[in-house]
Amino acid sequence: MLTNFLIEFPNFNLYSTPLLILVIQGLVFSFLLFGKYKKEKSISYLILAFILLITCYHRTTYTIGFMDWYDTFRNTKINYYLINFGLIVVPLIYFYVKSITVSDFTFKKQHLWHFVPGILYFLIKVVILIYDANQPGFSETQNGYLVQNFQWKYVDPFQSAFSYIQMIVYIVLTLQLYATYRKNIQQYFSNTYTLELNWMRNFLLIYTLLFIYDIGQTLVDMTITELSWIQKWWLQFLNALAIIYIGIKGYITDTDKLKGLDFNASTAATFNSVSVTSEPLLSEEVKKNKQVVRAYFEQEKPYLDPDLNLITLSRKLKMSRSQLSEVINDGFGKNFNDFVNTYRVEAVKQMLKDGKQEQLSLLGIALECGFNSKATFNRVFKKLIQTSPTEYIKSL
Repeated sequence: MLTNFLIEFPNFNLYSTPLLILVIQGLVFSFLLFGKYKKEKSISYLILAFILLITCYHRTTYTIGFMDWYDTFRNTKINYYLINFGLIVVPLIYFYVKSITVSDFTFKKQHLWHFVPGILYFLIKVVILIYDANQPGFSETQNGYLVQNFQWKYVDPFQSAFSYIQMIVYIVLTLQLYATYRKNIQQYFSNTYTLELNWMRNFLLIYTLLFIYDIGQTLVDMTITELSWIQKWWLQFLNALAIIYIGIKGYITDTDKLKGLDFNASTAATFNSVSVTSEPLLSEEVKKNKQVVRAYFEQEKPYLDPDLNLITLSRKLKMSRSQLSEVINDGFGKNFNDFVNTYRVEAVKQMLKDGKQEQLSLLGIALECGFNSKATFNRVFKKLIQTSPTEYIKSL
């Protein structure tokens, strides 16, 4: 019997083997993330670990299917044990992004309401299993009465439609979180490259594209032609690839950069990028603080510190964060990032006019002036000067 089992299962083929390898790697990263959470107590690692674990579970059921498990063991109760936890993964993705982009985020009891649909679906599946398991002849069949007459007819179509609607809503909410975060760090930090978390942008892009692919595949399967398991394999393979990328980047990326910060306090002043506050409308306090800030930047050159942020600068100037933010936003008509980088760009221009490019590379000059990466320097320089650094050198 054991010999027949090994002959018929597992079948390592072109479809099962890649999924098996990727799923095992994904499980490894999920447990590594659990370990990192235990060590650093950062909830973002815990949430991402659950996302990976659930995604690996979904791929596992397909993996053993392509290994011929269901053909070998016809009475396997796969439709009872295969539970779509997508209703839980979607809010987890939202809370993962929120745990990174919202300072001092904590998971609260009221957040559990986001997971009610997934919990209800799980309980319905349990009820279906208990009922059918108590019917005569259950061990000789793969699908019992409730699976065929209730789950397939009513539960699965409703769950599928609801999950697509849920995904759209949460994608919009998550993208809003990310957009707000990108805006806030401009008000708080002078160098935002390491904080922009481009991989998180990629994280959202990957799940959005996979969602669109899933919808397209479902529509084709329902309205045009019934797709085979081989044709549906590509979605599972792409999901498995996504597991590896997200696992690696999520593990090596520091997600605690915003811990202890209060964006609401730092952005108390409102900056209108179209209509800058005119000098006569500024309060006497803002005018006075504006002179203090300008003198400090010209004499002490704090912008040369690549790690300069609103907190450290407010301490040096002996101002509150809200006072300093008001001076920069209203007094100078800029956000904190643009304000500091304006001084850095002027310092770069002065070094280029002095011919420093003969002793230092362009990147070396940028680093000397407070930038922390080539990408940030090029982007900021072109934004403020309307030309690239190399084109500016040619114009000298």
